[in-house]
Amino acid sequence: MPHRHPVKVRFYELDPYGHLNHSVYVQLFETGRVELLDEAGLGLHDLEGEGYRFVVTQIATRFLASAVGGDALSVETEVLEIRRASSRWAQRVLRIDPGTEDQTLLATQEVVAAVTGTNGRPTRFPESMVARLQPWLSANPSPTAG
Repeated sequence: MPHRHPVKVRFYELDPYGHLNHSVYVQLFETGRVELLDEAGLGLHDLEGEGYRFVVTQIATRFLASAVGGDALSVETEVLEIRRASSRWAQRVLRIDPGTEDQTLLATQEVVAAVTGTNGRPTRFPESMVARLQPWLSANPSPTAG
């Protein structure tokens, strides 16, 4: 089951055309991953304290529809795959209609993140981290972007 993080589009995030700026989507996706990690007990400070870091090595984003000021959005995040020293994440931004709860898919993103030590060198994905991410590990590792 994906992790869900609600957000609202703010006026200062809009481009000159009144749409959510494309760079903000990348920030929303990052926030979604950080919120999932926090909930899993793997917040960035926690990871650092344990001697690990997640380092994004690849991002593929697809923009499908525009968000506008005031839109209620949900950032959905799940882990597609945990590899020896990296992981693959799938994310979606959905617009939620407050009256009907209907959802419109606005953007997707797939991220590959390496696990490194605090020295920056790749390291094996610790079993304790795998266990904490298990609730958000997808049963279907098909890509969502690309």
